[in-house]
Amino acid sequence: MNHATREFVRQRFMKYYRSGTLITPPSLEQREWGFIFFDDSPDVRMRRHMAFGTPDEVMTYLRSMAPCHVYYSTAYYALPAASTMNDKVWSGADLIFDLDADHIMRGPYDVMLARVKTETEKLLAMLTDELGFAEKDISLAFSGGRGYHVHVRRLDIREWQSQERRELIDYVCGIGIDPAVMLQGHPAPVTGWRRRYREALAEYLEQYRQLPPEDARKLLQDLPGIGRKSQLPKKIIANLDDIIGALHAGRRVSPDDRLIAPLISPENTEFLRLLREKAALADEPVTTDTKRLIRMPTSLHGGSGFRVTPLSVSEFAAFDPLQEAVVFGDNDVRIDAAMPLSMPILENRYTLTKGENTVPEALAVFLCCRGIAELAEAEVGRHA
Repeated sequence: MNHATREFVRQRFMKYYRSGTLITPPSLEQREWGFIFFDDSPDVRMRRHMAFGTPDEVMTYLRSMAPCHVYYSTAYYALPAASTMNDKVWSGADLIFDLDADHIMRGPYDVMLARVKTETEKLLAMLTDELGFAEKDISLAFSGGRGYHVHVRRLDIREWQSQERRELIDYVCGIGIDPAVMLQGHPAPVTGWRRRYREALAEYLEQYRQLPPEDARKLLQDLPGIGRKSQLPKKIIANLDDIIGALHAGRRVSPDDRLIAPLISPENTEFLRLLREKAALADEPVTTDTKRLIRMPTSLHGGSGFRVTPLSVSEFAAFDPLQEAVVFGDNDVRIDAAMPLSMPILENRYTLTKGENTVPEALAVFLCCRGIAELAEAEVGRHA
């Protein structure tokens, strides 16, 4: 980002912080705060170990400094401004889940946003339907970038250490699943990971059932542990109906059965892919970290210019980040794009060529923050 572009974006952030609605987190006087500014050199990662006593102090700071990124600690400290972590005196932390499309897939920005929303929906269903959390204990925020943060603030879990949090994120991500437990007989309805595991295996086997027997046999021969001369493929094919029926009915299927073992082997990447799709792909280190800094809802994301948007569980389904997280308007701005691209924003799709293009201010800020565009020469004088 060159100087003129950085100043253009900084001015827009300043305007937002001076007029936008800002919300501070609860117990803010116990939080550590961290900031990154537009004029920070690449060597300065974050200015942190800061604390505020009241919401007004936070507002005054944001409106005078207009930072590029705003973070606060998920942890609660007796002395949050202490310069070392040990001196802060940790007294607990919110439970946090971070879902970032970067860790799940690559693709067009809007496609990544749609995929990470699906993962977040799966996480919310697990938290409320399986893990006993009430919707009132859960708050969400669109990160302003490529994902969502899920906050759980409940006194009885605030003092959980990393190990308790690890067990929870392992469940959400489907880590450490025991096939023997998943496939043991269970009265209907089968729920939770038993249901997901059985569904993944049934979907995997259904692929073979849809193929001509000879094609299915050849594919099965290629599985680790079977081999070209084995008679197992023929026996698996002959028993597909019974195995799939047992999976759907919740009847016991032995993982040690020689027909089943190669299908669920850790080396069977196709089955593992289907099983992984049943998990909610949250970022494990974020949940286990009891001293994490996270973006402040209602602040702006310096990598997009979008608002870190707070949401309730009931608001999440209808939320459209490319409309509701956009805080800048549709005034024309001339930018110099580094590449051709197509981008939806504010209910329109804009197709840009490499070089100079006229776009709405909201899109200009986004592209400049992402490093995809610079302010065009013709615009520099207008925004100096």
